[in-house]
Amino acid sequence: MANKLMFASDYQEGAHENIIRRMVDTNLISTSGYGTDEICASARDKIRKACNCPDARVEFLVGGTQTNATVIASILRPYEGVIAADSGHINVHEAGAIEYTGHKVIALPGADGKLSAETIADFLHSYEIDENNDHTVKPGMVYVSQTTEYGTLYSKSELTAISQVCRQHNIPLYLDGARLAYALACPENDITLPDLAQLCDAFYIGGTKCGALFGEAVVIPDSNLIPHFFTMIKQHGALLAKGRLLGIQFDELFSNNLYEEIGQTAISYAREITEALHKKGYKLYLNSPSNQIFFIIENNALQELSQQVEYSYIEKYDDTHSVIRFATSWATTSESVQALISIL
Repeated sequence: MANKLMFASDYQEGAHENIIRRMVDTNLISTSGYGTDEICASARDKIRKACNCPDARVEFLVGGTQTNATVIASILRPYEGVIAADSGHINVHEAGAIEYTGHKVIALPGADGKLSAETIADFLHSYEIDENNDHTVKPGMVYVSQTTEYGTLYSKSELTAISQVCRQHNIPLYLDGARLAYALACPENDITLPDLAQLCDAFYIGGTKCGALFGEAVVIPDSNLIPHFFTMIKQHGALLAKGRLLGIQFDELFSNNLYEEIGQTAISYAREITEALHKKGYKLYLNSPSNQIFFIIENNALQELSQQVEYSYIEKYDDTHSVIRFATSWATTSESVQALISIL
């Protein structure tokens, strides 16, 4: 496995060198725990400034599934569920973590991983006019992600329309930003961090897949949205005692525009791989502008490919073909990309 090319995901490497260096430099400094230290305070201030949201609440959690489960359970009432695209991460790849907290994921059909404002509005209207809705799960919030599970992007107009529907129906909009750095680096992207702070009731800035060793930063523009959020984080086992380890990482990621730039090479290399796939006659499963490349391959070629390349198996395409994914990351190198292309 050590000799394989690693393109299965975007969290296979350690962390950006600035983070490692800062961790070494601060290793023996004594700080208070649970994110109450000066380094975490600095990181929070930098994130608020980047989001142009000076009053936002910012909290640091360890991983994406943990963050989704904690935020969603903290917002919803016991009888409420969360709307998501049928391909959404909380619906397909979090092992029922949301349901484990006692809340149903209300999966609605998406297109290329995205929910539309019309789909959400139609569902909410149907619920509201249903005379038996007291016998069903009440939709209590909407979950989207940027990028989506299929590497696609919401445009600003699409996210604005969804936000307007949520506010018309008085339910929060929550955005999963596990791969947000790659979305921000896409030339097609027109959504900024300040836009997210304006359009979403809560969102998180992904670190684990975007240059950090681990960690996600939850941003809540209205700091009163979740009362006692710190306590809820601890109740869900999501409070890191050595919180400064999270603060260090986001303090570095939000210095000198690193977070907004760290995904650029991943996007560039993904496009290089996509172009090579086209030239070599492979068929893309869908058009993804981000760092995830989904394509169709003959089943009899998978075993040979797996001897040289780590990839993600997505789903069966037909009796003789499958859909697989390559993912580039902030740490992908030109040498590995060229080697992958030669294998293809």
